[in-house]
Amino acid sequence: MGTPDFAVPSLQALVEEGYHVVGVVTQPDRPKGRKRELTPPPVKVAAQALGLPVLQPEKLREPASLDEVLALRPDLIVTAAYGQILPERLLNAPQHGCINVHASLLPRYRGGAPIHWALINGEREMGVTIMYMVKALDAGDMIAKRAIPVGPDDHVGTMHEKLSRLGAELLKETLPALLKGEIEAEPQVESEATFAPNIKREDERIDWSRPAEALACQVRGLCPWPVAFTTWKGKPLKIWWAIHTDEPSDAPPGTVTQVDEQGIVVATGSGSLILKEVQPAGKKRMPVSEFVRGRPMEIGERLGEA
Repeated sequence: MGTPDFAVPSLQALVEEGYHVVGVVTQPDRPKGRKRELTPPPVKVAAQALGLPVLQPEKLREPASLDEVLALRPDLIVTAAYGQILPERLLNAPQHGCINVHASLLPRYRGGAPIHWALINGEREMGVTIMYMVKALDAGDMIAKRAIPVGPDDHVGTMHEKLSRLGAELLKETLPALLKGEIEAEPQVESEATFAPNIKREDERIDWSRPAEALACQVRGLCPWPVAFTTWKGKPLKIWWAIHTDEPSDAPPGTVTQVDEQGIVVATGSGSLILKEVQPAGKKRMPVSEFVRGRPMEIGERLGEA
């Protein structure tokens, strides 16, 4: 059971290891892009390429949808970023339970956007946890856990790719012992739990009064989706990439203090943020070197103003 790209390596790993995948459950096709064309989720595309039966219930908790999944009589349910709450009847059905491949080092970053929030918060290490599923969100006993370092150029896209493959590898290593009943799962410490809710529009907005280092983490934690933004001349300006410097500035936060092809330097609450890749309203994503040639931004302008 899974939906986005993150879940595809885990599905492929199950097939490669010779497990009998009796069915794949994913979200319904959704309209996408400017033309709003109905688009299948990545897991459906992968499952069909592997010749596996696919179920796409709109609401899994509805009796007819639930009965359809239970009719597959799974011995084990593996989920990875499925996107719906599993009803208790389904959680209790498989002989070996329901397990989840989650993109964080639990109990930290429970929820729907663990990769984003770990990067926004400046974590130097991230990872995946395989756990038993329970009614509470990402709160089940932990079966296996593995961490990897976060590099200076990593962002949501790169870590998404790395963690999806790490999760698949860990799943392959963990399943034999789990199916033999040799796993001793570790309960999560509730007092150490933190949460990673889905990203909201306000989470994307740059607050120039914050320190430059925190803003650089915010930018990388929203790249390449949904992308951090500020305003310039009253219109949105997306910031795809930026770095920070601790060099102090006397200018008010949000003030442009330097403009050249190497970067646009903006004063913050502490230090400066150097914009490297931007996207003005109605234009394509571009490096700052291209942006400053065509749309001069003047020193002394304030970003973030209405």
